Amino acid sequence: MTLAARNGGRHWVVYALVTVVLWGVWGALAGLSAQHGFPDTLVYCVWSLTMIPPALWVLAKKSWKLDVSPRAVAFGMTIGLLGAGGQMLLFKALTIGPAYFIFPIISLSPAITIALSFALLRERTGKLGALGIVLALVALPLFDLSFGQGNAQGLGWFALALLIMAAWGVQAYFMKLANNTVSAESIFFYMMIGGLVLAPVAWAWTDFSQPVNLDWDGPWMTAAIQILNAIGALTLVFAFRYGKAMVVAPLTNAGAPLITAVLALAFAGAVPGPLKILGLALALIASLLLVLEPDRAAPAIEETGA
Repeated sequence: MTLAARNGGRHWVVYALVTVVLWGVWGALAGLSAQHGFPDTLVYCVWSLTMIPPALWVLAKKSWKLDVSPRAVAFGMTIGLLGAGGQMLLFKALTIGPAYFIFPIISLSPAITIALSFALLRERTGKLGALGIVLALVALPLFDLSFGQGNAQGLGWFALALLIMAAWGVQAYFMKLANNTVSAESIFFYMMIGGLVLAPVAWAWTDFSQPVNLDWDGPWMTAAIQILNAIGALTLVFAFRYGKAMVVAPLTNAGAPLITAVLALAFAGAVPGPLKILGLALALIASLLLVLEPDRAAPAIEETGA
């Protein structure tokens, strides 16, 4: 019996929705670190450290059975480095290009996941799921499509945005592929290692000639915010374990910004523009359709001894 079948086949919904909530709240709070004088590069370093507690906790629940096979290490490190590498490139892209163009491009990463899952994993969905996927892909760029002022230095940012989109789209595909043969706990452990490997690069990119806030509202507040991201990444791995990549990817990528936008609206009392309102509506409809879509012959997931 496959793990998905043994667990009722709908556990992916719970894990995906937990990811949506955690990442949605994280998105609403993430900007506070920079506002309080803690640079983004050091935010990355703190984030990589917050990956450690959930990685060790979930591994302990599996009696410390870490899969050390070459396949597990290769899958886990590939997933971790694709995610962390994309984040590192995002720091660079935002220093030379306009965020209002970069984020809409990056937000289309689920399209790559869907294409790879359809062609290589032979995943399929029904009419509700297909409509939900389309609406999610349409909604994602609308969250960040605000034509404000920006100083773009050439078109290097465009190439970086495409690389980030590809990295995160391929990462989600490998997350699903790895879950077919490697335990989710081991995958996340190696994701944590991948994030830590690039932390020295982020540290080296930090401009220490500028003041860095080291008070409680600096690294400590950042850690409290970034742990939401880390736990959300953990539940995402389990969502991919039990659910289809072509459904989980658009649901989490559309649902999280929806919650972020609602919280930002509540905190600031600001009224979003018409494009973002349209994006909110489409994301809400897409999320409902993806959750309501009945499960259909998901690929088998093999139990591993690790």
